[in-house]
Amino acid sequence: MTRPHTPHPRSRPPSRTRTLLLATLTTTLTATTAAIALTTPAYAAGPTATFTKTSDWGTGWEGKYTITNPGPTTITTWTLTLDLPTGTTIGTYWDTQLTTTGTHHTFTNRTYNGTLTPGTSTSFGFNATGPGTPTNCTINNQPCAGGTTPTTPPATTPPPTTPPPTTPPPTTPPPTSPPPNTGLPKHFLTGYWHNFVNPAVELRLRDVPNDYDLVAVAFAEATGTPGAVAFGVDAGLSAALGGYTDADFRADVQTLHARGKKVILSVGGEAGRVAVNDATSATNFSNTMAGLIQQYGFDGVDIDLENGLNPTYMAQALRSLRGRIGSGLIITMAPQTIDMQSPSASYFKLALDIRDILTVVHTQYYNSGSMLGCDQSFAYSQGTVNFLTALACLQLEAGLRPDQVALGLPAGPGAAGGGVVAPSLVNQALDCLARATNCGSFRPPRTYPGIRGAMTWSVNWDVSNGNTFARTVKPHLATLP
Repeated sequence: MTRPHTPHPRSRPPSRTRTLLLATLTTTLTATTAAIALTTPAYAAGPTATFTKTSDWGTGWEGKYTITNPGPTTITTWTLTLDLPTGTTIGTYWDTQLTTTGTHHTFTNRTYNGTLTPGTSTSFGFNATGPGTPTNCTINNQPCAGGTTPTTPPATTPPPTTPPPTTPPPTTPPPTSPPPNTGLPKHFLTGYWHNFVNPAVELRLRDVPNDYDLVAVAFAEATGTPGAVAFGVDAGLSAALGGYTDADFRADVQTLHARGKKVILSVGGEAGRVAVNDATSATNFSNTMAGLIQQYGFDGVDIDLENGLNPTYMAQALRSLRGRIGSGLIITMAPQTIDMQSPSASYFKLALDIRDILTVVHTQYYNSGSMLGCDQSFAYSQGTVNFLTALACLQLEAGLRPDQVALGLPAGPGAAGGGVVAPSLVNQALDCLARATNCGSFRPPRTYPGIRGAMTWSVNWDVSNGNTFARTVKPHLATLP
């Protein structure tokens, strides 16, 4: 987010006269082979793969394979194959590449998880629609459980006799688990509120327009204690508003609650320096954030650390915080576009690691330049419907539920240095993702009716520009499936 004063990325049978000779030869060869088998050294153990069905919702399920290297040498690449019965299909997958021929599926490592030193493991997962479970599993051409290659031939499906339909694309499978009950609408609009002074109009929290369902207060700040955060009404903002106190702010949080709105505290921003890099700082973050939630009445936390984060310890901190506050805690994230280009990136990894408690990711689709989309074949220019849909597809196809993905855009002129779009283009992108209409040249591989909504930086900039973003996008969210 822009901080104050800062402008803005695949023989014929033998004749009877040969039968006796062949039988004799066979007997001899069998004995010889047995003798050879006794003296041939055992092959080094290859990788094994263990399947777990981590969730099942009746019409579909989530599966996970854990690949382990039990041998004495390092493995630098792996390929896992399996078959699923007709009627069971794979949708979203993560931490792997997938090719499918009929009912036969081939998973290969990504660049970041192909190497397994002796005794180490990695895993990948996928969502499937249908009741079937995997069979004929092989890992690097050997049975997944170890031993010899299975004798059951892979299931095959004859080629279609008619071309596949071009519309509509398949719809994403149901969520792997119900979203947390946070009280937010199925599709909602988020806006950031400035706790500072910049060229945008200053607002008391209670003056946030009613179009916004979730208000993210920007920002909580670092303290002298690693991981700890603090918040209070900015003195400059208070002066600009003719006097605005912490007590006024707390009352305004309750006013928004009375209107059915949610208010969360955002941590970081472009200049934020909050660092959660070890167990102690994770505890400090959880402790101080819990205190601020209780003190001011916040409904959750937003992670907007644009200067990097440690996914392991931030996940630890957020799980600790949720344990303190409860299952209704709203947890959002606002990564920059570059942070969500690969599941191996720290921000993306954090989102995947906490997807069981994560509310939504509002990726900032601005100040980005050109970026690759989920087709990995073209760098799409920011400020276009192709950019929004192709980059959102990255998250939707790599493990996040549609209800955990939203589009973050600037509210209008002044709010960002690049990627400012007409709000109608945001609606166009939402239509493309939700129902495969109004797409540009990029068309997602499936539809995502549960796409969560949109975010804007910021409420203040939107009000400065006539509240056009909220007034255009908010009504359109009600039309989504």
